[in-house]
Amino acid sequence: GIKVMTKTCAVCGKKVVFGNTISHAHNVSRRKFYPNLHKVKVRMDGEVKKVYVCSKCLKKGKVERAF
Repeated sequence: GIKVMTKTCAVCGKKVVFGNTISHAHNVSRRKFYPNLHKVKVRMDGEVKKVYVCSKCLKKGKVERAF
């Protein structure tokens, strides 16, 4: 099955990545890039579950929405 974790897409596994904020004076500090996740009702294995799915997977139709 597919694991459900916060800040992680249930379809593609996209999650938080780390990078740097760089100021004009070139001061460098760490920052996070969060994926664009949506809590969605999805039909998986014949049952309806609420999972986090990124907007790219929703747009591509990789999941079957349950209404």
